Amino acid sequence: MNIALIKTPAEEAFGISLPHRRMEEWRWTDLRARIDRPYPAHQNTVVAKIDVDRLIASSPFAKIKTHRIVFVNGSWDQAHSNFTGLTFEMGVPTSSAIDDPLIHLNGAIEPAGLTLRFESNMDVLVEIMHITTKGAARSMALRNCIEVADGASATIIETYLGEGDYVLSSVMEFEIGLGARLDRVKVEHESASATHLSHVVTSLAKDAKLNEFTLTSGGALNRQNGTYTFVGENADAKIAGAYLLNNKQHADTRLVVDHAVPHCTSRETFKCVMDDHARGIFQGKVIVRKHAQKTDGKQSSHALLLSEFAEFDAKPELEIYADDVVCGHGATAGDINLDHLFYLRSRGIPEAEAKSLLIAAFVGEAFDNVVHDGLRDALVNYAANWLQVRKNV
Repeated sequence: MNIALIKTPAEEAFGISLPHRRMEEWRWTDLRARIDRPYPAHQNTVVAKIDVDRLIASSPFAKIKTHRIVFVNGSWDQAHSNFTGLTFEMGVPTSSAIDDPLIHLNGAIEPAGLTLRFESNMDVLVEIMHITTKGAARSMALRNCIEVADGASATIIETYLGEGDYVLSSVMEFEIGLGARLDRVKVEHESASATHLSHVVTSLAKDAKLNEFTLTSGGALNRQNGTYTFVGENADAKIAGAYLLNNKQHADTRLVVDHAVPHCTSRETFKCVMDDHARGIFQGKVIVRKHAQKTDGKQSSHALLLSEFAEFDAKPELEIYADDVVCGHGATAGDINLDHLFYLRSRGIPEAEAKSLLIAAFVGEAFDNVVHDGLRDALVNYAANWLQVRKNV
């Protein structure tokens, strides 16, 4: 029997119901309980340029030359944006047909966004950056669509940086055309009080290729959904991610990879590091449709728990309706390998440095999915700085 729930103040403000623990996909991340007060939609106000510049400079990719599209507090900031020569159209893209609470919430907050098209092979990096400056508790939303035309290639960076208490909703839609290629890197490094909610919707046409990496390190609460659909044969998707969490941070990733056609390959690799009372969750589901023969789909999630209070939950799923497939999944969680630690210490390496080396090696496997050398080096440096801070605590 379904029991009607009385709307919370946050639900009254958003005008929709929030997912809760009675829903299987949300059993570990009860948004209804966690978003416990209203977050009014952000009102455009004058923002000091120095504050925006300071946050932009804190990006892990600040020293890398990119075309930059900047949103500040949920609105496009033309003054800080520079993407001359790109084909784009301002305005929120058409809503996705996927029925998902995060997409509904995104629409309720009235997002800003654009459609960006890549019609040829472009040897440029395009960074979509969202900056949130200090202010009263508020909510903001973004919705962008990236179209990579047949035979084209693109590299997209998403960077989320912020200060203060806020809810940010982001929906990204990617359409990868026939024989096209997309490299995507996302870094979520927001305020210690922030809530980051996102859904990425990706379709891959015949012979399309996707290389994707997400680094989750900031925010108090983070929920990221992903839906990846193969609509053409011989497409390939490599999806990787890493958590670097401490204190009481909570991060939950749920991915659905839908093999709707034959002869496609997917790989999911997540490396998660949790310290203090942090909690990480990975939910990965691979669907193989009835006619999707010769599918090759694998997923793995591995957690390194640096504290006896840290927690990791994994829920790998395979839903297979074809009979000629190669599919598998695996999940592990544990502390630093003491034999490896002893090996390093026996060679004169101090314990704190030895632990940092082992943690860096553990999480580094996920970085291998980043094709661009400069971006990969920047991520490695970010992880090293995070580890240095933990070592000094």
